Amino acid sequence: MDLSSTSTDKSLKARASRVAAIAAMHADDVDKAGRFPKEAVDAMKAERLLGIQIPVDCGGEGRSTSEIAELCTIMAQGCAASAMIFAMHQIKVSSLVSHGTDASWHRDFMRRICADQWLLGSATTEGGIGGNLRNSICAIEVEGDRCRLEKDATVISYGKHADAILITSRAHKDAPPTDQVMTVFLKAQYTLEQTHVWDTLGMRGTCSDGFLFKGEAPAEQILPKPFAEIAAQSMLASSHLLWSALWYGIAVDAFAKAQTFVRAAARKAPGAQPPGLVQLAEMSGQLQVIRSNIQAGLASYEQALKDPDRLSSMGFAVAMNNVKIASSEMILPVIHQALRICGIMGYKNGTPYSLGRHLRDAHSAELMISNDRILGNTATMLLVHKQETGLLG
Repeated sequence: MDLSSTSTDKSLKARASRVAAIAAMHADDVDKAGRFPKEAVDAMKAERLLGIQIPVDCGGEGRSTSEIAELCTIMAQGCAASAMIFAMHQIKVSSLVSHGTDASWHRDFMRRICADQWLLGSATTEGGIGGNLRNSICAIEVEGDRCRLEKDATVISYGKHADAILITSRAHKDAPPTDQVMTVFLKAQYTLEQTHVWDTLGMRGTCSDGFLFKGEAPAEQILPKPFAEIAAQSMLASSHLLWSALWYGIAVDAFAKAQTFVRAAARKAPGAQPPGLVQLAEMSGQLQVIRSNIQAGLASYEQALKDPDRLSSMGFAVAMNNVKIASSEMILPVIHQALRICGIMGYKNGTPYSLGRHLRDAHSAELMISNDRILGNTATMLLVHKQETGLLG
């Protein structure tokens, strides 16, 4: 299961496993009610996991993306929605770590995340542009040392439950849609007027409703680097890699259910090959391919962190896009295979082999961000970029 190129700290994995156990206890209720997984998030805070990516000199543990990806996989085996909240929080933290360490306000903010275990929400979508995070209609207004923003945010990740929101906008009222900034607003600095309800097929516990966002804060809370740089150097890779890791976790849990089912059948008929055994072997191979794809992406990202030019290159963006596309398209066949093995017991809710939630949560993978949009972006880049094809990079 390990996604990290080096062995993840056993105590860190144990912390995530305790969260996963709590998340699993409430996963079906969270899914059925479409409610925020408070128990799992409280457990993340109790285990001090929300600040682990933040550098040690800002109060964190300085954990790598590979280690955090491993935690996403572990948590997803308990509750995919809880793992998605953890992943989205860590994606926002990655922007702070990569682009806020030279700004005193943002360094202090990171210390507060660690000390108080604050949960960070995200508001990059907007009415009129949908999920195209590299465009904004709204613009931040800066007057003296204050900034104000109003945004029709059609999705804000667990918006009602976040302690702060990182939100994108145009840099000023005359800026083009792609000239964007990202600003941190603390909970006391904004209001949310709900406009859309998150009533979805899967990932129901993320509670990513839509809101009219209105905020006012000190202008120093605007991240000092352009959002184009933030998106290319931290958000692109961390979102594709952490999401892929949690989708892999969903598939791992589906495999575990199928394996348990086949073992139970084998005990009932000693000496005979149980139904589903060959399909289980096929699933194992598919999981290994998914795992290898994510591991390669993580290794590529951590190598690119040492080279800013590589991190901002078309080749790197294409590679990260391909990791996401492959991961998101490969997990559903694995879960379908598990369903065929478990049969009606997997189709029914409330059995030890139930797979309905896994299937519904996994369908989000091709839509977050839309694979068609990503493929379109990749196709455009491939017009000018030569694809790397060597086995050794």
